[in-house]
Formats: sequence, C-alpha cells, structure tokens
Amino acid sequence: MRGLTLISAFVGGAIVGAGAALLFAPEKGEELREQIKDLLKKYGICKCSSDEEFDEIVDEIAAEIKK
Repeated sequence: MRGLTLISAFVGGAIVGAGAALLFAPEKGEELREQIKDLLKKYGICKCSSDEEFDEIVDEIAAEIKK
C-alpha cells in the first residue's frame, strides 16, 4: 500500500510539473491550451465530452498554478 501511495504521489507531481512547464513556456495561450487538452485526453485524466468542459478544467489548472 505504501508503494502505491509513493507512486501515486510521484505521478501526480509529474502531471502538475508538466502542467506548470507548459503554462510558463513562451507560447501563445491558445496553442498551449490545445496542448493541455491533448495531454488530458491522451492520458485519460479527463473524459470530458465537450470543449467547454475542457476549457473549464484548463482554466482551473491555470488558476491553481498562478497562485
């Protein structure tokens, strides 16, 4: 159980770190948001059905990282 918790923490940290790196990268915001959407879909983190749902999640991620 402890090993699973450690792996979960590592994976979670990697996802947050990747998100932060993408958000602070010198790219246009629109392109960056598309990359975040693609990553969320690719890794199955969000099974959103509409672009509006993805936009909400991307906005939440951006707000959390900027705090």
